[in-house]
Amino acid sequence: MTEPLTTQRTPTSSRPSRAATGVRTASRTPGGRSPGIKVPADVEPVARIAVELSLPHLDRPFDYLVPEQLAASVVPGSRVRVRFAGQLVDGFVLDRLSQTEHAGRLAFVERSVSPEVVLTPEIARLARATAHHWAGTLADVLRLAVPPRHARAEARALPTAPELLSPTDDIGGWARYGSGRQFVRALRDGRSPRAVWPALPGPGWPAEIGELVATTIASGRGAVVVVPDRRDVTRVDTALQARLGPDRHVVLTADLGPSERYRRFLLASRGAVSAVVGTRAAAFAPVPNLGLVVVWDDGDDLHAEPRAPYPHVREVLVLRAHLANAAAVIGGHAVTAEAARLVATGWAKLLAPSRIELRASAPVVRPGDDPGAARQPSARGRLPTLAWEAAHEALDSEHPVLIQVPRRGYLPALSCDSCRAPLRCSVCAGLLATAGSGSAPTCRWCGRIAAGWECHECGSHRFRATVVGARRTAEELGRAFPGAVVRTSSQGQVLETVPAGPGLVISTPGAEPVAEGGYGAALLLDGWALLQRADLRAGEEALRRWLNAAALVRPAADGGRVVVLGDSSLRAVQALIRWDPVGHAERELAERGSLGFPPAVTIAEVLGDADAVDELIAATALPPDVQVLGPVPVAIDRVAPAGPPEVRALIRVPRTVGADLAAALHDAQGVRSARKAPVVRVRIDPVDLG
Repeated sequence: MTEPLTTQRTPTSSRPSRAATGVRTASRTPGGRSPGIKVPADVEPVARIAVELSLPHLDRPFDYLVPEQLAASVVPGSRVRVRFAGQLVDGFVLDRLSQTEHAGRLAFVERSVSPEVVLTPEIARLARATAHHWAGTLADVLRLAVPPRHARAEARALPTAPELLSPTDDIGGWARYGSGRQFVRALRDGRSPRAVWPALPGPGWPAEIGELVATTIASGRGAVVVVPDRRDVTRVDTALQARLGPDRHVVLTADLGPSERYRRFLLASRGAVSAVVGTRAAAFAPVPNLGLVVVWDDGDDLHAEPRAPYPHVREVLVLRAHLANAAAVIGGHAVTAEAARLVATGWAKLLAPSRIELRASAPVVRPGDDPGAARQPSARGRLPTLAWEAAHEALDSEHPVLIQVPRRGYLPALSCDSCRAPLRCSVCAGLLATAGSGSAPTCRWCGRIAAGWECHECGSHRFRATVVGARRTAEELGRAFPGAVVRTSSQGQVLETVPAGPGLVISTPGAEPVAEGGYGAALLLDGWALLQRADLRAGEEALRRWLNAAALVRPAADGGRVVVLGDSSLRAVQALIRWDPVGHAERELAERGSLGFPPAVTIAEVLGDADAVDELIAATALPPDVQVLGPVPVAIDRVAPAGPPEVRALIRVPRTVGADLAAALHDAQGVRSARKAPVVRVRIDPVDLG
């Protein structure tokens, strides 16, 4: 784990002369100072500033002189404007010093944007550690951590911190977990336990997070909770409102307006609230006296930042818990290999339920290729007999049925009916899809209609559906179950909840609405489409999506049934049937270790022009035991339609020297940046490593 760099303060026994600070002193007159001459502050005249420039060769703090008239407003953590290379740029004050190590003259701070402390020392250390860990720049991380200033929100009076919560002996749903009582007791005593939490199925996980947050606040500390999307934020927010009462926490999400987002950010930084719940950027929320960090569903790709330096929420919060000596919980219905590694190394403990509690909460899960189904009459359409019967029983019991489909749209993937080659656009090579019944194939990239399509492999004019989307599934099942209400939930039209009562809900993974009272059954269709993805995490991701959907179904004692359409001999399907996310993650971790894949090793992905990638690798002081794979052309599906051709190289090293690799790549990027060489993107342990 990379340790953050801290600003070095040069010890001094007395205030240096103005010549020592690198500025010519102004001549003074009895009536005052010479007009137009800036004079450094009398106390700590040097400000160490992180300038908001993303160029790697400028990724270091710079010293500036503080004018005497700005001495009170240029404080550590505040925003300033400075002149750099002839231009005015923004920056954050990291420290105020008595002298500088710079041998030349120093420029003055041009102005103080605001005396508001928006970059606390803890977040500054975390931002620097994050930049080191992912071979990025501090400026890029600070753009993720600190929202843009909004003067009106800053001028508004904010409420004072509420009184502490009174500690209670009630631990809520944590009594259902083997070590739940001990974990909550440790939080109550002000200690910092760390756990990987495979949550029980059912709707109780937001309340259980709320119990942990309330216990942490009662101990006099703060908490940060990060979840994948806005729907999960709403559920946790509701649970915190019920457990904490009003005005004790805030929600931070990207869809807030700039004024409201900044206002809530200030509520946390000024200590007016003790807890923050939100999406990705909330991982950097400046909660004072941090005592707990929680990440829910850490395998969701929404936790991976798509902007440089591409940090992942789970790793950021693990790093933050380490630096702040805070408790940490990595939770979800599924368990990732990265979370299993935290348990294997002893950094965290497993907080799992007993099998008795699991059997009482989970639905019955059966595979669609169950041998018993073969003796039943033939099923209609896409549904095997077992799934057909499960849906009918749920509808007859007046409960909704959830049908999970891997893809949205109508027919999102097509192939040649003769040779099975994928249908691609003749202009941009993008994949073709159809938007409705009887419509011609249309390019998903450039939008051109391929009315006269012809297979480039065999010349055939006939095509077939490779994957059936949510809209086509809704159309088919609407005919198969006449009279049933059919609802769809997918990107662009995501349902939050659905009412109790009979009905069909067709959803893509991650868009499943919560049903009042739970679903009577869940049908997980086209499992092969998830398991056959060309991705390192295909099995893990398929199990995660299935578990999240199955967790919304009523317990087996209440008639809840789940049918998964997949090969029952596959590990992910077996893990779902046994509801064993921990065992699946442990085996996944062991296999990746033997094959040399993350998280057992560190892999840096280098993307860019072929010559630039070669130059960067050649200029990098690679650590020992390194293995360079490639460069190879980037798969066409990962390239933008109008983008230039790119290559990808993978640099693989043992985990113990991962920090050395990140530092070496950062230094090499700095050399190239100083020469204004073409940009090369570097991602450490990318989530979508295919």
